[in-house]
Amino acid sequence: MPVTTVEKDLDQLTITIVADFAAPLRRLWEAYLDPRQIERFWGPPTYPATFLRHDAVPGGRSVYKMTGPTGDEHYGCWEWEALTPDTSFEVIDWFADATGAPNTELPSTRMTLTFEATDTGSRMTSVARFASIEQLEQLVEMGMLEGMREAMSQIDAVLADLAAFAAERAVDAQLLSDTQVRVARVIRGPIDEVWRAHTDAELMKQWLLGPDGWTMPVCEIATNVGDTYRYEWEPDGGGQGFGFTGELLESEAPNRAVTTEAMIGTDFPATRNELTLTPVETGTLLTLVITYANLEQRDAVLATGMTDGMETSYARLEGLIGRSVPA
Repeated sequence: MPVTTVEKDLDQLTITIVADFAAPLRRLWEAYLDPRQIERFWGPPTYPATFLRHDAVPGGRSVYKMTGPTGDEHYGCWEWEALTPDTSFEVIDWFADATGAPNTELPSTRMTLTFEATDTGSRMTSVARFASIEQLEQLVEMGMLEGMREAMSQIDAVLADLAAFAAERAVDAQLLSDTQVRVARVIRGPIDEVWRAHTDAELMKQWLLGPDGWTMPVCEIATNVGDTYRYEWEPDGGGQGFGFTGELLESEAPNRAVTTEAMIGTDFPATRNELTLTPVETGTLLTLVITYANLEQRDAVLATGMTDGMETSYARLEGLIGRSVPA
């Protein structure tokens, strides 16, 4: 059990939890930044969490849901206020609706998490601040302390499972809901280079090709929010090609980009693609949350071998970054 102390200070309106771990500081820090890892311990065992969005950057937002034993779903969101790599971050934790919008009728919590190395591993100190004694007592009565203790009891197993999140792993695809899939992979390269590879047409033509034997003759980038893009591929030597087009909905370099995506020449519904880049010790964690119109579309796309093509492209991207191709 990693929790060593729990202190409730009614004068300061805070609850402080200290937890110690045998894992190195960087390993503990990255467990909170990676949505695949934090969702394995953020909710208690009876209400596991699924992170639908996780922007570990000041000004970013995280959206998660907790699913109960009867299938009941409860949503929350974080508004990221501050972050100092390997040291601390501060978020406002809200109850939310299914869209991630904060529920202002319920109390929010300002949480500051501080991380430090110790002689035996690492320590995390969580300070939750409340606006009033009534809000503090309300959340305690709702089971906040018991839930946090149960959630943190799961962290050791996540920290020990380093192989599941190592940079050597290929593309992971996880079903988040009937209409959402999250694709994740660590790209061995700095975040600025990975971002540039997604926003520079000449670079994209060299890596975003899927299986060998294809070229990308059309790569029109959407530079500003509201712009449209167009990508087209064709097999070497000519033949039937395909392409996608869409609109850039959000862009926060070098961490987040949101686009729509529709296949050219078809009436398939457009998807919503949310790309997030997060720096980690071994490179850049790339996560892509894809939202489909329905379950049938989600399963049909996955059945095409989408992740195999993505893995080939991302491996090619790593080689490109490694060769330091100039802009």
